[in-house]
Amino acid sequence: MWLHPRAALDEAGFNHIPIMSYAVKYASAFYGPFRDAAESTPQFGNRKTYQMDPANRREALREAESDVKEGADFIIVKPGLPYLDVLREVRDHVNLPMVAYNVSGEYAMVKAAGLNGWIDEKAVVLESLTAMKRAGADLIITYHAKDAASWLKEEG
Repeated sequence: MWLHPRAALDEAGFNHIPIMSYAVKYASAFYGPFRDAAESTPQFGNRKTYQMDPANRREALREAESDVKEGADFIIVKPGLPYLDVLREVRDHVNLPMVAYNVSGEYAMVKAAGLNGWIDEKAVVLESLTAMKRAGADLIITYHAKDAASWLKEEG
């Protein structure tokens, strides 16, 4: 008999292990830098068969609600910035902590623009993280974490 993930973990004695659901993971070009660095680009085809269509907002709600029923403890929206509207909508319908995943492409764009003097990297990063929080993120996974923590500490 198939058990939902939460039930399976609990039955195996792992009731203290939380489940962070990738329920809302879009097929996105923003994953490019990570895939290149990890050499994980598909050898054939693409990931669109199991990642969500960026134009389909309703699927996010269905997937999140399904994972809630299966015992998820957190819901991730990935990538974060291009899907703030989805993050907000899922936040409004799901009573679990929400996670915005600020992926490598988002990081790379900001980093490159900052290094080229086109933007104020610190200001853009903090504004972006604030936007994710404002949209409903309880947690943010980001490559900017160490820099953001340092900048926030400086500001007191």
